[in-house]
Amino acid sequence: MEVVAPKLRDAMLSTVNYAEVLAKLAELNVPADAVRGILDDLEVRIVDFGTAHATLAASLREITRPLGLSLGDRACLALGIFEQAVVLTADRIWAESDVSIVVKVIR
Repeated sequence: MEVVAPKLRDAMLSTVNYAEVLAKLAELNVPADAVRGILDDLEVRIVDFGTAHATLAASLREITRPLGLSLGDRACLALGIFEQAVVLTADRIWAESDVSIVVKVIR
């Protein structure tokens, strides 16, 4: 958490990954409005996942297939590529992906 906490301010999350967060937390009975409030307080920007993002995420399929990355994983990477941002992940396998941005493993 000490790696992630300072980076939460001004962080970004695609609407695809936001949907994943909402679904996971709904399983834990956390209401969507509470999640949105937390993200607002942290100033996390929710970025619409549009056609260009979808096209890029699809193009990542071939190079990430051997790593088993999901659509949500590729959506995150696509947003990072579009924004030229460092992508933080707890999934070590992402660091092995041959993408054009920095992928930082947080644990």
